[in-house]
Amino acid sequence: MALDQQKGIWRAGRGGGKGRATPKGRQLDDTAWEEVRVLLGDRPRRRDLLIEHLHLIQDAYGHLSAPHLRALAEEMRLSMAEVWEVATFYAHFDPVREDETPPPDLTIRVCDSLSCELAGSEALLAALEAGQDPARVRVLRAPCMGRCDTAPVAEIGHRHVDFATPERINSVIATGDFHPQIPDYEGLDAYGAGGGYDRLQQLRENGDWEVVQQDLLDAGLRGMGGAGFPSGKKWGFVRAEPGPRYLAVNGDEGEPGTFKDRYHLERTPHLMLEGMLIAAWAVEAEKVFLYMRDEYPAVLEILRREIAALEAAGIAAPGFIDLRRGAGAYICGEESAMIESIEGKRGLPRLRPPYVAQNGVFGRPTLVHNIETLHWIARICREGHGVKSTVEHNGRKGLRSYSVSGRVANPGVYVLPAGTTIAELIAAAGGMAEGHVFKAYQPGGPSSGLLPATMDDVPLDFDTLQPHGTFIGSAAVVVLSDHDSARDAALNMLRFFEDESCGQCTPCRVGCEKAVKLMQADRWDGPLLQDLCTVMTDASICGLGQAAPNPIRLVMKHFPDEVS
Repeated sequence: MALDQQKGIWRAGRGGGKGRATPKGRQLDDTAWEEVRVLLGDRPRRRDLLIEHLHLIQDAYGHLSAPHLRALAEEMRLSMAEVWEVATFYAHFDPVREDETPPPDLTIRVCDSLSCELAGSEALLAALEAGQDPARVRVLRAPCMGRCDTAPVAEIGHRHVDFATPERINSVIATGDFHPQIPDYEGLDAYGAGGGYDRLQQLRENGDWEVVQQDLLDAGLRGMGGAGFPSGKKWGFVRAEPGPRYLAVNGDEGEPGTFKDRYHLERTPHLMLEGMLIAAWAVEAEKVFLYMRDEYPAVLEILRREIAALEAAGIAAPGFIDLRRGAGAYICGEESAMIESIEGKRGLPRLRPPYVAQNGVFGRPTLVHNIETLHWIARICREGHGVKSTVEHNGRKGLRSYSVSGRVANPGVYVLPAGTTIAELIAAAGGMAEGHVFKAYQPGGPSSGLLPATMDDVPLDFDTLQPHGTFIGSAAVVVLSDHDSARDAALNMLRFFEDESCGQCTPCRVGCEKAVKLMQADRWDGPLLQDLCTVMTDASICGLGQAAPNPIRLVMKHFPDEVS
């Protein structure tokens, strides 16, 4: 049979026949393809770099047009569906179909998480929406930007505005400078002059990883990202697996109220970087994936500079540290969702087992550590385990970084004994803000719910809060006063979870949505909400859905007069 007589050939696409002139789907635009090729340059076209390549297009054009996405799919040998599903999953990407209008050149994001709401973010949003030309400026709500100590916060392009007001925002717009402002920090030369990386070099030459692991255990170091698993034990689990092995650093500090990791990285980034390289040495990692949230553009720039300095100094081999940029998804703080994102996919938590120590990045054994955990690993290795183990307070041992915001005089990060109470934290933060009386507090981010001021003597540490139906998590402490409503605070938290649910499992996806609707009633339906909380806790895949009910339960328990 002649080729033009075979079925399925598009030979009659422009005539009266039934064939097609082109294949199905979006057609490849040569101009868009060339633009994408120029942006990618000589970068590898690997599948795991999809998110990085999407950032290149978003940064260059302010959105992701359908022709550019089609060209990227062609260039990376992916289906359009794979590219589109990733581009639409992350909040910091703006995919635009052919019949849609691209967003304006300028976007203002206003944080609407609890600390910023207490500081007036709703009024700021209303003023900006009324005062900006929507054809020129887009005003969006955004989840926590990790700057709760300077609430309310806005971000214009990649530049943050602390203590934001319409006047301050307009002043920044007038400058036309929307790049991140890089704070003063301790660079490699200064860190090295103080003995930095000496301990790493000693360990590389003749160190015993099991001795270092025991030092971590003796120090009582537990994961500072929220889970609190003994850090040293992770090393043994990963070392027991055959190589190649990887280290994944979780810098996706997205829990509202948390900003301790940013605080340390904007001041002493090399403490974390040395701790990271020590951990990589301990498990014989072939590569480090450093995943940093996109809401921290200044930190990302600091890390780019200092990783390059480490490579130039021969402390890290070129390419050994692979800095990956998140794209606005709280769920990627969950370790398996972060690994999915590192692989260039949607951040959907994995079912476990297998655990990431066995099956992590690219299916290989992977050690996962949080930023503050690595900070402490470096300090313990340099100063000895006594830097934590000799500190005792209220029956607890160790130190930790508390992010304190809300109705206190001096919000900020406070490195204090692990047994510190909320009363002591408030005192360390200069007491309550003027005119405010202590009413309630969030001990560990919205996942921990709210406790009343009467419980001001509970040590804020691992294991001490569980008997009260809550936990310390990442130590994101937000203080409420007599000016605030506990039920409104709980609603703020559930709206956050509703927005940030990855949607993979029904109990979380539907449960958060239903909870928000029920919580807006004049009186809460207690039995119905309790049933909903039970289902979400028991059946959700990951910690987001399992912990989201805590604000509901604790407000009903401690503030019943506000909801019944």
